[in-house]
Amino acid sequence: MSPAPPIALFALAGFTTGSGMRMLDPLLPMLAADLGVTVAATTPVVAAFVVAYGMVQLVAGPLGDRLGKPRIAFFALLLYGATLIGSAMAADLGELVGYRVLAGMWAGAVIPLLMAHLGDTVPYAERQGALARFSTGMVMAQMLAGPIAGIIAEFQGWRLPLILLGLLAFGVATALALRLRQSLWRPPPRRTGAPGYGVLLRRPSGRWLLAIAFFDGFCLFGGAFPFVGAFLVEGFDRGIAEAGLLVAGFGAGAFLYTRFARRLVRRFGERGLLSIGGTGLAVGLTALALAPNWWVVGLLQLGLGLMFYMFHGVLLTMASEALPEARGTAMSAFAMALFLGQGAGSLAFGLGLLVLDYRGTFIVAAIGSAALTLWARRGAHANQTETAPSG
Repeated sequence: MSPAPPIALFALAGFTTGSGMRMLDPLLPMLAADLGVTVAATTPVVAAFVVAYGMVQLVAGPLGDRLGKPRIAFFALLLYGATLIGSAMAADLGELVGYRVLAGMWAGAVIPLLMAHLGDTVPYAERQGALARFSTGMVMAQMLAGPIAGIIAEFQGWRLPLILLGLLAFGVATALALRLRQSLWRPPPRRTGAPGYGVLLRRPSGRWLLAIAFFDGFCLFGGAFPFVGAFLVEGFDRGIAEAGLLVAGFGAGAFLYTRFARRLVRRFGERGLLSIGGTGLAVGLTALALAPNWWVVGLLQLGLGLMFYMFHGVLLTMASEALPEARGTAMSAFAMALFLGQGAGSLAFGLGLLVLDYRGTFIVAAIGSAALTLWARRGAHANQTETAPSG
């Protein structure tokens, strides 16, 4: 094993890229008004980022395995910061979507590669806890990105949050270079590449993992969660900042998971967490569709965040061991499937708003979550049997 990685700094990088992904969710009504389009028309702003995030994994994972995962993440952070600042200058929806594509590309080379680096340097028995600590950054992005962006946007418009986040990305990249120093430029001991995708796809466990990651993104990350903020604004007449604070409850629930992940795994096991988390998601989304007022929506975010990360965290840990000889490729493949599903879900559920409204789309997501849970629990046993931990 290599020296212990700077997990706190990696978590900050996760916060930076995670914020870029979700900070515009509660700002969609403001963005739509400023650009002269409907809220439904702004769904490509979400989808462009996540689809690009997914597609770049085809290159980012093998590149990280060949040239060094932290090194690629460093350069990606620099380019990500520059693109965020550029997106703040967008004159129309088309230009903004173009910048979101570029931002998603660079962001896509950060989190999966840093997670893969943790897989390389942390034994499997300790990896769930390490990944949970790393996930704290992404969870804090869930909690804070929307509220902070909403507060700033109400006074200064939606463009300033993008500029500030771009500057933060530059700062994190600089800190990463100073902390890792020579190890940032040291080539990896084993140089693998794109053939790892073929190995992963030939394994039944690999195909199952990628398929379930896609539908996880379709039903949840893209299908339901991005529209909760707009639901609060349009359905309950809440302000942008208030909606962002309420949506932050999801991050608070996820933060609970990061604090107790190791205990939860010991108590319930991986299959148990899949069952509890998935069932809780189906129940929570149904309750969200039936919510009579805004504060019920806010309370439900806490439970949904906890349940989602109980479910998703197990899949993430399995992905870190799916291809030990090329973890960058494996984690990138997982991220690609997840975010392609998220992009497809954002588009599909955005169109669904025109027919089913918000409540109807949440019911559809609840049904999908229930089916996903049954499939995940059934497939997890076969996956664990086929893939033996290497560390």
